[in-house]
Amino acid sequence: MSVVVAVKPSARKRNAKVGRLVFEGGPRHAFGSRAAAERWAADLSTGDGHVWVASAHPNDDGEVDLYLVSRATNAKLEAAYDKRRRRLRGGDGAVQRSLGDRS
Repeated sequence: MSVVVAVKPSARKRNAKVGRLVFEGGPRHAFGSRAAAERWAADLSTGDGHVWVASAHPNDDGEVDLYLVSRATNAKLEAAYDKRRRRLRGGDGAVQRSLGDRS
């Protein structure tokens, strides 16, 4: 029995190894079992963005059993948000006060 895994855009964007794999071998890959596909995803995640396999929806009409997915986030934007919050609070060493503290 063959298990077909399709690579979602989120995995390509988050993990450079996945992007290279899709470029060289296409967006679909077949494995002997789900366990083999999960090991493949774990190997791809080593040292790069985390990816994993997720089951395709039962109503999905495609010939795909699993998807390789990730959460495509922009770490630079997330860090910028944290920096902005620290700046608004008065820097890294700021002490937070309640609204009742008027001193």
